[in-house]
Amino acid sequence: MSRTALLPVVIGFACVLPLAGVTLWALLLMAVPAAAAAWVVRVGVDVSDAGVTARSLTSARTVGWSELSGIRVGPRRDLWLVTTAGTQVKLPVLRARDLPQLSSLSGGRIPDPEAPTS
Repeated sequence: MSRTALLPVVIGFACVLPLAGVTLWALLLMAVPAAAAAWVVRVGVDVSDAGVTARSLTSARTVGWSELSGIRVGPRRDLWLVTTAGTQVKLPVLRARDLPQLSSLSGGRIPDPEAPTS
């Protein structure tokens, strides 16, 4: 995920800051921009020589290239890794429009659906 998504979080923090100084209960409002910032920084997908790692807010799961059976496009155009064991791993923040970029990052291990076939 692009770090520019932190800009609205900073603006939200600035809007909540005056309220947080009023009472102790309003101080709990600071948890909202803090959680949003943690989500922007943590959630994402890493592609490396070892495989594809899907990171959520609380965990990460790596699917090695030898374990990867394919990619499924969900009904909301979200992407899921399908493993050889039959399990599926959701790729957060990626959509079907990101398949060409995912293909180039994978070094061709994931085929590009928009590439011309010969």
